[in-house]
Amino acid sequence: CTGWRRGGRFRGWGRMRNKAGIGGKAPKLRFPEFLEPWKYEILAPYLEGYSERVPANTDLPIYSSTRTGLTYQKEYYAGQEMANEGEYGVVPKGYFVYRHMSDDGIFKFNINEIEEKLAVSKEYPVFRTVQLNSNFLLHKLNSGDDFKRFAMMQKKGGTRTRLYFNTLCSWKTLLPFPAEQRKIADCLSSIDALIAVQTQKLEVLKAHKKGLMQHLFPAEGETVPKLRFPEFRDAGEWEKKKAGTLFKNRTEEGEAGLPIYSVTMNDGMIKRSLLDRRVDDISEPEGNKKANKTDIVYNMMRMWQGAFGVVGEDCMVSPAYVILAPQNGVCSDFFGYLLKLPRYLRLLASHSQGLTPDRLRLYYKDFAHILLLSPSFPEQQKIADCLSSLDNLITAQTQTLEALRTHKKGLMQQLFPSADEARG
Repeated sequence: CTGWRRGGRFRGWGRMRNKAGIGGKAPKLRFPEFLEPWKYEILAPYLEGYSERVPANTDLPIYSSTRTGLTYQKEYYAGQEMANEGEYGVVPKGYFVYRHMSDDGIFKFNINEIEEKLAVSKEYPVFRTVQLNSNFLLHKLNSGDDFKRFAMMQKKGGTRTRLYFNTLCSWKTLLPFPAEQRKIADCLSSIDALIAVQTQKLEVLKAHKKGLMQHLFPAEGETVPKLRFPEFRDAGEWEKKKAGTLFKNRTEEGEAGLPIYSVTMNDGMIKRSLLDRRVDDISEPEGNKKANKTDIVYNMMRMWQGAFGVVGEDCMVSPAYVILAPQNGVCSDFFGYLLKLPRYLRLLASHSQGLTPDRLRLYYKDFAHILLLSPSFPEQQKIADCLSSLDNLITAQTQTLEALRTHKKGLMQQLFPSADEARG
């Protein structure tokens, strides 16, 4: 996306009058060849509904319209025939489809770019554009602030928001001329393609880590992993050790000046100040526990769901947490990965006390009796370093992806008139 012109000001030139005209609407960021104003238009003349129904015994592939795209549903219908004529709707190639009900007021529109024709639930609205660039409209519907505002206004009570096709047709919004629609759509689509590539890279890294963990740790019922670093191939079996011999329960009182951390299920230890949610824990040192670097801290109520993390610096944590202090010959990072394995999470759950899942608690005295497989300290460290390097790659790739998404969001805000402007 190059060759921008910002509103009525050309880069490097003095301030100029907005060529969109007095009272006209124009985005803050434009390609230099476009000067005409965007005009308020009702979508109805630009949309054409489609209501073909699938005949009985059809062999059309069945899809669902989801927030991640059109999802193939063959696994749900394998071996079954659609016996009732009219039970499904048809989406020709190039046509839009979407779910007309939403629990949170956010709607995801998809275009069939997969099959010449595919089948979807008859409840899904299907339509095409007429003299309106499809990809331009797709970006506007899925990412435009003015459409989000319009969609949220459709909540008439109850728990769900409904956006019927005739309601969509009634939406009045700002539209540029077709040439500018196409230019904007091409620009944003190129960013979407890059986001898709980077997303795939991230998924490959995650899948590689998952597969590597299955080989670096012994399978259930075994004591030797399938994959071992060369220097440890003759090291023999991993030993079963009680967790209480590997980690002691640290109960030191908090220390003034130390940062306060919280335990999360997905990201381990996070500074409390960085959490989005409100935390009402006590901030005074005497109301918290001290955790040392390399300790493992876990939430008693959520340990069986993976709510624990390795401490990266001396800190304070909630007195409701359990702090595991590693003993000699213990690499905390290694056990941080080991305890995340599904079979160990099940083991943690089985040693937790409580009548229902939401009341399960894993006290240290029960954790101490759990048997954990442990190789030598050097092998623990080698495995931890290998997986940590992969985590660093995953983190870097995640940041790259988030930067692209943020860039697209910012670009959308510049390429389309703001929601306030779009209200007219």
